[in-house]
Amino acid sequence: MAEQAPHLYGGQAVIEGVMIRGRDYFGLAVRREDGSIELHYEPLSALYNGRPRRWPLFRGFLTLLETMLLGIKALQLSANMAAMDRDPDAEEGIPAWVMATTLGISLLFGVGLFFITPLMIAWALNPVLNSDLLSEIVEGVIRLAFLLGYITLIGRLKDVKRVFAYHGAEHMTVHALEAGLPLTVENVRKFGTPHARCGTAFLLTVVVVSVVVFAMLLGPPLEWRIASRILLLPVIAAVSYEFLRFSGSHQDAWFGKMIAQPGLWLQKLTTRQPDDAQIEVAIRAMETAIAADAGEEIAKRIPPSGTGVQPGLDIEPGSG
Repeated sequence: MAEQAPHLYGGQAVIEGVMIRGRDYFGLAVRREDGSIELHYEPLSALYNGRPRRWPLFRGFLTLLETMLLGIKALQLSANMAAMDRDPDAEEGIPAWVMATTLGISLLFGVGLFFITPLMIAWALNPVLNSDLLSEIVEGVIRLAFLLGYITLIGRLKDVKRVFAYHGAEHMTVHALEAGLPLTVENVRKFGTPHARCGTAFLLTVVVVSVVVFAMLLGPPLEWRIASRILLLPVIAAVSYEFLRFSGSHQDAWFGKMIAQPGLWLQKLTTRQPDDAQIEVAIRAMETAIAADAGEEIAKRIPPSGTGVQPGLDIEPGSG
């Protein structure tokens, strides 16, 4: 199966499931309360697979935009399944406007906590620091501390722990695919949870790149500094993506390992060892994305597997 998939597959954890982005489709697998696995797949927008996807820097912005929109869609689908499990009589899950509002609030919270608040603290320390460059470095250190503290705190929540376990299962499955191994629980278990092409590594890279970018502004007034923390986010994201892309394509070289290592360390906070049932879900998500890319029809649901986890995707012609 790996020989048919030269594309670099990757994805994210969702509520009781995993989403995998394929070449032309994304695949989603979610564990339902009855033990079955529900499968879903949809074509990706041509906007993200066209020629601009190959343009340096611009492709980083496109990737960030797609990751946000696709991640929201996958989260909404999994949240709807969870809501219908809790209330079988519900005709539909969480409304789109609720998800959009939640996203908007989350974005405002994220920008405020990780960009504006560190800036204001560093600005208050300016009389002591007496250096624009030192102020930018201190702001970056505060931003990194906030990021580590936030991840550590939410990682203590029971539901988040399960999401982090699915995150680990997704990475392990990608490792197995890239190693050319059949996608079985036993093979996936051979790999660790960190992966160089992880969104967690992207966040860390954003923190480091932001220090350099903001330092190049040469200490503008406070109002311009606040505006820059918002308006320059796409630029920082684009540059960060290129760094990650470079390290990912040179994983065996010493400089590639050096660039990737901090992100791999950080993933110890955002991934956990999954159980076999969670690995099975990640495998099903990967198989769904690969099968959809190959033009195969896919079963909508995999019945509970009981004590054994059977590898291989159930195909039902005409049921996709």
